[in-house]
Amino acid sequence: MKTEIKYIELKTGCNHNGPAWIGLVSFSKSGKTIYFNGKAFQKIGSGNYYDIETGEGYWISGVKRDMNDRHIYGNGKIFVEKRILNDYLKIVNKTKLNEHDYELREVDEELPITKINEIENQKREVENTIDENRRFLKPSELNEKELDYFIEYYEEGSINGRFLKGRKFSKNMLNNLLEEKEKRKTKN
Repeated sequence: MKTEIKYIELKTGCNHNGPAWIGLVSFSKSGKTIYFNGKAFQKIGSGNYYDIETGEGYWISGVKRDMNDRHIYGNGKIFVEKRILNDYLKIVNKTKLNEHDYELREVDEELPITKINEIENQKREVENTIDENRRFLKPSELNEKELDYFIEYYEEGSINGRFLKGRKFSKNMLNNLLEEKEKRKTKN
């Protein structure tokens, strides 16, 4: 399995201040999935990934030699995986890390391949039981399972849609579905 030292930062809900790592990642055969710290990340665009298990968004990129990996407006310590410290120091041409900006950490080295395969198979099973044409129904006409499925469907389209018009449409549909979900919660 191919490995590489990468910069990994949580984006969801963090405004460039999320937990960030420099660590050794492993790639799937296709290169679309990256494994790090017991997690699996699916590629959705240039540098953009999501955690397959939680759906949280991440930024994953190569490390910068000038050590300016965080966004210009971001801050917070960057955790460096202990086992790759010497290799990372060679990349950035340093002899030690600034303790104010970096902290050494152990990571979970186990690759969650079996767990991720189970999650992916469950998604496919749900997809196979739902008629895609039901997405044209009003949100109030969908059952709970369909509502959850199409929320995820349009959430993906609102983030990863190829064209701005498609992303806007997906975002509007997503908002309508989320509104219906909230209505159902308040009724119960």
